[in-house]
Amino acid sequence: FPGPFTDVVTTNLKLRNPSDRKVCFKVKTTAPRRYCVRPNSGIIDPGSSVVVSVMLQPFDYDPNEKSKHKFMVQTTYAPPNISDMEAVWKEAKPDDLMDSKLRCVFEMPNENDKLNDIDASKPAPVPNTSKQDGPMPKPHSVSLNDTETRKLMEECKRLQAEIMKLTDENRHLRDEGLRLRKVAHSDKSGSPTALALRDNGSNSLPSLLVVIAAIFIGFFLGKFIL
Repeated sequence: FPGPFTDVVTTNLKLRNPSDRKVCFKVKTTAPRRYCVRPNSGIIDPGSSVVVSVMLQPFDYDPNEKSKHKFMVQTTYAPPNISDMEAVWKEAKPDDLMDSKLRCVFEMPNENDKLNDIDASKPAPVPNTSKQDGPMPKPHSVSLNDTETRKLMEECKRLQAEIMKLTDENRHLRDEGLRLRKVAHSDKSGSPTALALRDNGSNSLPSLLVVIAAIFIGFFLGKFIL
C-alpha cells in the first residue's frame, strides 16, 4: 500500500481459477477493522478470474512500527448444487481447503516524489488579460476636484504673501536694531532706553516672527495633505 495514509488506499487482488471446476473463495485479514474488502467471498467459474479490491482505511503512519497485517485467501471446490455459501465453508473439510497467505507492506513516498507531486499539483500561471494599456486611474480618495485645487492655490498665494510681508518686517526690525546699536555705541553714557529697544528689537521680535511663519507653513502643509 503506497502512502501517505491520510486517505483511503486501494489495492487490487486478481484471483484466477485455472481448473475445470467452480471454485469458492473467501478473503480473511488479521485486521478486519482496518480494511474493507469487496467482494470478500464468491464463486469463480472455470478459467475465469475475479478482481478483489482491498481498501485500507486512513490512519497515522508510524515508520518505526512494522506492519504485521496479513491476508489469507481460502479456496475450495464448489459443490454441484450450491445455495448457501456459509454452509459450504462450515461443511468443508480441512483437507479440501486451499489457502494463500499475503503480508501487507506500507511504502511511504520519498522526498523527491513529494516535490514532484507538489509541482505537478500547482496550477500553471494564467496571464492577466484584463490589464489595461496606459496609466492606471488614480484612487478616488487621492484625486482633487477643480474647486479644491483652486482653493489650495489661493491659500498658497496668500501664505506666500504673508511670508514675504513677515520677511520685510523682519528685515526692517533688523535694520532698526542695527541702528539702535550704533546709537547705543555712540552714546557714552549708555542710555537705558536705547539698550532696551536694542534688546527687544533684536531678540524677541525676530523670534516671534519665525514662530508665526512656522505656524502658517504648518497649517498650509496640513491642509494640503488632508
